[in-house]
Amino acid sequence: MKIIIIGCTHAGTAAAINTSKLYKDAQITVYERNDTISFLSCGIALYVGGVVKDVRGLFYSSPEQLRELGINTKMKHDVLDVDFDNKKIRVKNLETGEEFIDNYDKLIITTGSWPIIPKIEGYELQNILLSKNYYHANEIIKSVENIQNVVVIGAGYIGVELAEAFREKGKNVTLIDTQDRILSKYLDKEFTDLAEDALKKNGINLALSQTVVKFEGEDGKVKRVITDKGQYDADVVIVCVGFKPSTEMFKGKLDMLPNGAIIVDEYMRTSKRDVFAAGDCAAVWYNPTKSYEYIPLATNAVRMGTLAARNLVDNNIKWRGTQGTSGIKIYDLNIASTGLIEEVAKGKGLNVQTVTIEDNYRPEFMPTYEKAKLKVVFEKETGRIVGAQILSKHDLTSLMNIMSVFIQNEMTIEDLAFTDFFFQPHFNKPWNLLNLAGLSTL
Repeated sequence: MKIIIIGCTHAGTAAAINTSKLYKDAQITVYERNDTISFLSCGIALYVGGVVKDVRGLFYSSPEQLRELGINTKMKHDVLDVDFDNKKIRVKNLETGEEFIDNYDKLIITTGSWPIIPKIEGYELQNILLSKNYYHANEIIKSVENIQNVVVIGAGYIGVELAEAFREKGKNVTLIDTQDRILSKYLDKEFTDLAEDALKKNGINLALSQTVVKFEGEDGKVKRVITDKGQYDADVVIVCVGFKPSTEMFKGKLDMLPNGAIIVDEYMRTSKRDVFAAGDCAAVWYNPTKSYEYIPLATNAVRMGTLAARNLVDNNIKWRGTQGTSGIKIYDLNIASTGLIEEVAKGKGLNVQTVTIEDNYRPEFMPTYEKAKLKVVFEKETGRIVGAQILSKHDLTSLMNIMSVFIQNEMTIEDLAFTDFFFQPHFNKPWNLLNLAGLSTL
């Protein structure tokens, strides 16, 4: 059996390693246009902030490791086209310029995603950067060494983390977003208000409800960001407004969402026989809404890549879907969410009810304790939990992993009230915060 894997970040690395273990007699080839694999882009802000000293620590695998597993690892090779009917691909060696044809029995598409680049006048100026891969990380570090003013465009996870990291390095930081609040896809307003307060108290300028219309520069380098409401000095600009699937070559050939995310079934199979897809290039089944969505997360990617490998020959293990569970630390606030926030749930037409709990996470007789804010979103008629959020100075983010399981298994707010959680004064109260949320609705 001849297996070809196109692309090798998270899903591709997982697929390659698992295929090598599962199919000992298979001939496995990985084609990757870069010269690195498995880079954890979520660690770029930690590198910028100096928490991670060596950027090479953000890799968890390497081309050498894949080769040791017997995988034919072709770096700096770009796949230009795929002929699904004849099971052939056309490849270009980016170092020599040579083009050639290869064939496969099974194909795994893990081409990932790329930052959305808005069409803004002046984008060609120097020091307007992206934040996605290893090369971007090094470019960001080099560009901000001897400058003072940084503008970050996009107040999602990446933008917020970068803004904090730049501020910790003593830069003047402005964070711009078209929405009226940060992290608007992941947290409801009562949570983002607290997060915004933390950013502002630490000197970050929030320019929300603003759209960038132009970049202005001097001597070919960016100097100002112009929005529909003002202008901001900028020696460096980081654009992180979102991601899109890297699937242009497959359009019209595979079933996709409107944004180009490849639709896969529960075994990671695409609409073409013997062709699988996984990771940021693919759509995921989203349990809260029971629909296909585009949620580019490394956690989804590694699971999907693993399942693609395991289901290459037989339908062995089904995809359980995702809740889009994620977390972020903003200064001393530990924040996490899973599933739908109230605002998004209502926007999608769900008839939901919510409960919000504020309580100390452990007994007040303990030497220290911290207040936690927990919100649960559930369907009014059925009680089915569809989302949850938590914020505290104490790290309680793992509770969202529990809530993710509740959503995945279609459990209810009543189930939450009486689920068995341990009690120990070092960690919690006799009624766990999650129990309290459920009990308050009965």
